Amino acid sequence: MTRSTARGWTGQIFRHVMLVTLTFLFVSSGAHAQSPLPDENQADWQLQTETDNIRIYTVKQPGSKFEAFKAVAVLDAPIENLMAVMINPRSCMEWVYNCSESYGFGDGNFHDRFAYSVNDMPWPVTDRDYVLRIRTRGDHDSGEIVMDLNATPDQRAESSGRVRVDQSDTLYRFIPEGRKTRMIWVQHTNPNGALPGWLVNSLLVDIPVRSMEALEEVAQKPRYQGFRLVWDQNGQLAGVEKSDP
Repeated sequence: MTRSTARGWTGQIFRHVMLVTLTFLFVSSGAHAQSPLPDENQADWQLQTETDNIRIYTVKQPGSKFEAFKAVAVLDAPIENLMAVMINPRSCMEWVYNCSESYGFGDGNFHDRFAYSVNDMPWPVTDRDYVLRIRTRGDHDSGEIVMDLNATPDQRAESSGRVRVDQSDTLYRFIPEGRKTRMIWVQHTNPNGALPGWLVNSLLVDIPVRSMEALEEVAQKPRYQGFRLVWDQNGQLAGVEKSDP
């Protein structure tokens, strides 16, 4: 093996370890002494990458060395399928990059609930876990559904051998476009540990792309077909349920 080849492999392994580590940090959510999420419509978002159907933007966040990101995609799946995925507390393992454990807990409901998740990290990185408060709302007239995800680390005791991430905010917005759905994902995280801002910011674009591509595939699986949105008399989203055969 030549020295240049060994150095190249070492660089690839390092990048993989950091990508997997940062996946957890960006897809987990919380809000402790952070600035509010940036407005998804503000003018200073900078386009970083674009695939066939996904665009990733970043913007500097006041008081933080870590940037916020915005991912915009038109997913080839109806909004009912996507919401069927989202209400499944174990679906994190299906589409969130490197999520290894996930389940709901507590006495929550469709509109306000809690979930616990774990991301399995390659040695020597310590596994991360997080506790999310997930709030969901939707309006029949606009057709939009919005989910706010915020870490609430004190809602569950910490586990030995795992590092809890407790500073991040996330917003998912789903907008129906016929049998497809526009998804907007805005997130800002101050990750735990001594991770350099330049490295975190350089990988912001990889994580949402991988996750959104997986979400599109998962939403087309048979178990997520045949669902419908339930609206109350005021036109507010009341739930997601399996349609009658």
